[in-house]
Amino acid sequence: MKRTYLGEFEEIVLLLVAGMDGEAYGVGITHKLNEETDRSVRLNQVHAALHRLQEKGMVASRLGDPTPERGGRRKLLFTVTAYGYRTLHDIKEMRAQLWDNVPAAPKLAFNL
Repeated sequence: MKRTYLGEFEEIVLLLVAGMDGEAYGVGITHKLNEETDRSVRLNQVHAALHRLQEKGMVASRLGDPTPERGGRRKLLFTVTAYGYRTLHDIKEMRAQLWDNVPAAPKLAFNL
């Protein structure tokens, strides 16, 4: 399968979906993203990223059970596919290799 690259936001959303282990849904991801990254992210941005990730084959969705809290409506739950996990692993390895090249005491640029 051809390698697909992710933007930073898509990568974060994919990591959060992986961490929620099959219980990831739009509102939950949005709250977790806002807490973990100290960003102000809206639900529509998360939904757009989930849609892109689903088109790329990195997440799959299913309807959860109806809940009384939601007036009997069902949540759309997301899980990471094998391809999504492989992509996350590849990104992690690539970043580790790049960090290995950064010196412990780098030469810093002077502010002029």
